[in-house]
Amino acid sequence: MSPVFEMRDVSAGYGPFRALFGVSLSVGRGEALALVGPNGAGKTTLARVASGLLSPSAGTVHVDGVDLTGKRTYHYARAGVAHAPEGRSVFATLTVDENLTLAFRRALGRRGVRGGLDQAYEMFPALAKRRRQQAGTLSGGEQRMLSMARVLVEEPALLVADELSLGLAPIIVEQLYTSLGRLRSSGTALLIVEQHVGHALRLCDRVAMLDHGSVSWTGTSAEAADRLRTHLFTAAG
Repeated sequence: MSPVFEMRDVSAGYGPFRALFGVSLSVGRGEALALVGPNGAGKTTLARVASGLLSPSAGTVHVDGVDLTGKRTYHYARAGVAHAPEGRSVFATLTVDENLTLAFRRALGRRGVRGGLDQAYEMFPALAKRRRQQAGTLSGGEQRMLSMARVLVEEPALLVADELSLGLAPIIVEQLYTSLGRLRSSGTALLIVEQHVGHALRLCDRVAMLDHGSVSWTGTSAEAADRLRTHLFTAAG
């Protein structure tokens, strides 16, 4: 069976600046892969390539066995790829309800909006208490929950989650990773981009270390944890 997502010898960058150099990796159905590495390693660039936001300058990108290299972002979305980018990515002047309704109407149709809202508020009870509040007035953690709820309810084939823990309180990060665990149990494959790897190691099967735009090491989460304990793994946990 082909992986749900695969990169083959991908290079990418911005203008004359190259950020990725010959990267190859894959994610199987229902599998979780953690992509870790220091700042500037190319993690966010890889996440953008994986969801079609950035076209590679070399190599190929396959989703469910189909070559989508160079295709526009909506082709990736139609193939079941969802991207939860670094940051909050909400419509600040709309309420929580309105943010979610816009997303669910597009993804689920008008008839699916009510069920989507119920599921989102069950997943993140803190949002249910803020449903009439403008998204721009939410806390950073609540905005992150809102941006995640918009994609988690859709149960994509692959979720690319970029730096979930960045700037958030530990209790919020715990809630987000609990939601990711439920999503994975439903069959969604996960590509988790993280600088701080503690939660990612507990959730993911495998780890790929990105350094200066290239994959420098891959292994199981258990092997990565051993490297952390012996101070051979340079990312902070």
